[in-house]
Amino acid sequence: MLGLSEIENSLIEGDVVDVLKTIPDDIFDLAFTSPPYNLKNSTGNGMKDGRGGKWSNAKLINGYQKHGDNMPHDEYVKWQRAIITEVLRTLKNDGAFFYNHKWRVQGGLIQNREDILEGFPVRQIIIWKRKGGINFNPGYFLPTFEVIYLIAKPDFRLEKGANSHGDVWDIGQDLKNPHPASFPLELAERVITSAPGTLVLDPFMGSGATGEACINNNFNFVGVEMDADYFDYAKSRLEKAESRWV
Repeated sequence: MLGLSEIENSLIEGDVVDVLKTIPDDIFDLAFTSPPYNLKNSTGNGMKDGRGGKWSNAKLINGYQKHGDNMPHDEYVKWQRAIITEVLRTLKNDGAFFYNHKWRVQGGLIQNREDILEGFPVRQIIIWKRKGGINFNPGYFLPTFEVIYLIAKPDFRLEKGANSHGDVWDIGQDLKNPHPASFPLELAERVITSAPGTLVLDPFMGSGATGEACINNNFNFVGVEMDADYFDYAKSRLEKAESRWV
């Protein structure tokens, strides 16, 4: 097991489940992430099998650098459940995991990710109203939101005054980021400042938004990222963020 002093305020390059298994129980106050959505295995967005359609210019049409975003659905569910299990193990008893995901249409029917989340202590869902998107199918209204599942340990409570944010957050997307599925700094800052504690985990650090939010708000963090290019980008971003506070 890695000691806290070895990982605090660091990025760890590697497979997320393998890395999480090296982290001790009950050390994090909070976790926040947005995993790959397995979009290229979906029939409802024009990206399956690289067809593209109206999504032909979308950043995610080629998947991630080291992840094709096209796992068989049962394997994807098993993978995500393993990650959630490990994250909850590493959280303190008053911690929580803010798990950002997106509902999808498969075979003409909505999937709300219950298969991933069944049995986990989901206390609430937060609607992230991100705007934007492409009206790729005349059978559906333009999708403008994603869901953040608040998976809470028994003693979790919000930071004083945070409940005034409500459960619909109107925060625009990060459209200039080179990462194909980044979330905005404002969203990360909303999450981490809504919960007590000082140590935050992001098991899919991506472009580094969670880390920068922690630096800006005097939190400590641990981030995991498997892709070398995104790892380097996030590392550079966090070094710049730290330099602003020196």
